[in-house]
Amino acid sequence: MSETTFKQPVITDDGERILRYRPAQRYIHLLVAVTFVALFLTGLPLIFEPLGFLAAGGYSRILHRVAAVGFMAVPILYFVFDREGMKELIKESFTYDKDDLRWLGHMGRYFLGNAADMPPQGRLNAGQKLHHAAVILLGASVVFSGVFAWISAGTMSDTLLSWTMLVHNVSMLGLVLLLIGHIYFTVVYKALTSMHTGYVPTVDAKIEHSKWVAEVEEAEAEARAAQERLEETRRRAAEETGKD
Repeated sequence: MSETTFKQPVITDDGERILRYRPAQRYIHLLVAVTFVALFLTGLPLIFEPLGFLAAGGYSRILHRVAAVGFMAVPILYFVFDREGMKELIKESFTYDKDDLRWLGHMGRYFLGNAADMPPQGRLNAGQKLHHAAVILLGASVVFSGVFAWISAGTMSDTLLSWTMLVHNVSMLGLVLLLIGHIYFTVVYKALTSMHTGYVPTVDAKIEHSKWVAEVEEAEAEARAAQERLEETRRRAAEETGKD
C-alpha cells in the first residue's frame, strides 16, 4: 500500500489550497500524539516520587507499556501505508542546503511569527527539518532504552539499569521540549486546521515553502499536459475508427 491509496486533489480547483498532509500522515501523526502523551502521563508516576501514588497497583506501568506498543507501531504503520512519504520525511530531515543555513540565520524572525522574506524553503523549512531529525533520533533512543529496560528487568546490574533509565528519561525530556515547541508554532501559524483537512492556504505555502509549491505546481502542470495529450490521442484514435 502506498501514498496513492488515499487520493485527494493536490491543489484545489480554485487554487486557494494545496495538499500538505495526506490522510495516512495525519492518522499517524494523531497516533504519535496520543501515545506520546500517554507515555508521558503514565511515566511520570514511575520516576517522580510525589506522583508515586498514581502508580499504586501497577496500572500506570501497564498503561505505559500499552502506550509504548502503540508508539513503536508508528514507523511500521508509516512504512505500510505511506512508504514513499516515510522515505521522503527521513531524507528531508537530514538534508540541508544553503537556503536552509540562511533560514536558520533568520530563525528569530520566524520564531516571532514573521515568515515573510525568509529564505526560500522546500516542503519542510530548516527548523522543521531539525525538529523531525531530533524526534526521529530521540524517539529511537526512547524506544530502544525502554525496550531494553523492559526485557532485561531483574537481570541487569543496578549500574546498567541506572544508565539505561537516564538515557530513557533524558530522551523523553527532549521529546517533551520538542512537543512544547511544536505546539507553540502550531498556534502561532494557525496550523491545526491543516492537520485536520490536510490542506494549507496556497498563499501561506508560497510564503513559507516557496520551493515546494513551485515543484508541486510544475508537477501538476506536467500531469495536466500529459492528460491532455492522452485525451487528444484517444480522440484521434476514435476519429480514425469512425472513418473505417
